[in-house]
Amino acid sequence: MDYFKKTKRQYTLNLLVALIVSNALVLSVWIILSYWQVRLIYTIIATVVVFIVFSLLFAISLSNYLIEPVKAIWQLILSISPHGESVESPKIEAMKVGREMTLSLSRQIYQLTSSSTNNANTIKHTPNPLLNDDFVASKLPLPLFILDQEENIIYANTSAGDYLGISAKDMTDKNFYMIMDMSFPSENTFDTWLKDVKANSAIASMSWERVKLNVLDNHPTRLFDLAAFYNRDNPEHYETMVVLFDHTKQYTQDDQAVSYVALTVHELRTPLTLLRGYIEALQEEIGQDSHPELVDFMLKMNAAAQQLTAFVNNILNVARIDNDQLQLSLHEENWAEIVQSAVNSISLRAKVRGISIETTIAPDIPSVGVDRLSIHEVINNLIDNAIKYSSQSKIIKVEAHLTKDGLVETTVQDFGLGINANIMSNLFTKFYRDHRNRSQVGGTGLGLYLSKAIVTAHGGNIWVKSTPGKGSVFGFTIQPYGRLAEELKNSDNKEITRSAHGWIKNHSLYRR
Repeated sequence: MDYFKKTKRQYTLNLLVALIVSNALVLSVWIILSYWQVRLIYTIIATVVVFIVFSLLFAISLSNYLIEPVKAIWQLILSISPHGESVESPKIEAMKVGREMTLSLSRQIYQLTSSSTNNANTIKHTPNPLLNDDFVASKLPLPLFILDQEENIIYANTSAGDYLGISAKDMTDKNFYMIMDMSFPSENTFDTWLKDVKANSAIASMSWERVKLNVLDNHPTRLFDLAAFYNRDNPEHYETMVVLFDHTKQYTQDDQAVSYVALTVHELRTPLTLLRGYIEALQEEIGQDSHPELVDFMLKMNAAAQQLTAFVNNILNVARIDNDQLQLSLHEENWAEIVQSAVNSISLRAKVRGISIETTIAPDIPSVGVDRLSIHEVINNLIDNAIKYSSQSKIIKVEAHLTKDGLVETTVQDFGLGINANIMSNLFTKFYRDHRNRSQVGGTGLGLYLSKAIVTAHGGNIWVKSTPGKGSVFGFTIQPYGRLAEELKNSDNKEITRSAHGWIKNHSLYRR
């Protein structure tokens, strides 16, 4: 089909419609003013002004409307150019004029690019004289790898060889995944990122924290941050650059600190259980008719004991997560009952602070597939955070509803201190606490980290929105049991068991 002629007809039709509409408007103004018997000179002036204004508006609108195909081709060429500036990818499907022509041209451009790349790949790579012992990166104190289009290692510097215990020459021409057997703390791995950018981007960069190198028994553990840069059409075929930033000592100390604290606080569970039992017994003994000051005193003691219990549970669960020992068994549960139970269990702490919790649960929420104890802990952590950061506000809102995607979403909203935008990305990091409020609000910096791990293991997502001085909204989603039932049907197990936050492999199969 001749898409050029079709585009030309569309242009002609649009211009014709614009001219007819503008002339009709001008004629309408003339007729109306004449009907009102306005003086001829004023009628002429008004008609000319209207003509000029509408002509200008139509010119601006049509120029933006009709230039879309040219703009799309311009964006496409720049996006695949090896030295082009970074531009937004064209949204060809949303175009009203020239869409078919632009799609056809874009396919041909991609085919030409792919053909050029394939021809380049058929040429055997010869050692580049730049990648020798005099190459500036050879003395870089950070492990550096340069990969080709097949993710084979073209170059590894001396630091990379020392870091892995393999000579740089022995790594050359080997597949990167055979040398670097990595695990990541989330599903966002280097491998999945690279597949995505190869399909959708010309240039991209990304970084990951707390990456673990899976090593043999005779090699020391390696924990590091990783940064990568991708360039699709590098003329030397240096498609991907990877740099490692070793943090083995720091990350190991963090893990050991949690393990040590977990071992210590584990000994608190027995006396803490006895303490809570004695407090409850005393509360029943004195009753509500005793002296108000004594009742208030016992109420605060009970709230403090509950808070200490939550702290102990958080520490122990984080240690289990870091050691990949926290297993979650998902069962069918009534979500309204779980939310209300969690609110009831923490309402005492809110009451001591003079805060009321308003709960709103939509009636159409289906049953969910959750591990009751762990998801209960997520809700408690979010409400506990809201209590801590409510400042002078006395209301916390807890809501549960069904999203348009069919997921069960629960939100916890406070109207207190709020969170600055520059620290939002760090909120779910282990041990992180806002330095501005650290001295005013107590905490360990583990609650949100633990909550994210548990929600992720449930197949959900956790998020936050906040405005400084106006409060925050934390929310998370979980799957209805109906979706998990399908997973259960395809499994040999009678229940779904998931790890809360185990290391995730970088790849399912080595490329050889």
